[in-house]
Amino acid sequence: MNKKPGWLRKIGIAEGISFLVLLGIAMPLKYLMDQPMAVKIFGWAHGILFVAFLVLAWEYKTDRDKNLKWFATAFLAAIIPTGTFFFDKKLKQEEIS
Repeated sequence: MNKKPGWLRKIGIAEGISFLVLLGIAMPLKYLMDQPMAVKIFGWAHGILFVAFLVLAWEYKTDRDKNLKWFATAFLAAIIPTGTFFFDKKLKQEEIS
């Protein structure tokens, strides 16, 4: 089937942005200003995007016959702030090749 990485890239960028908003805006609001609602909202959004990113990465890995190291890199990118942005660059290079 040879899927292109379009959805994986889009979800990865959204996941990265949600992670940064959660860490940089929502958590300071919760702990410095006693406003926990932003963490609830962005925590849920980030959780859904995180799971979606990993599911799409697994499907892409399987479809493109990537090895487990490739998937581990995708997983690490999802748990490191800004990691999905660097992973997106790698996916873009793969798309061009």
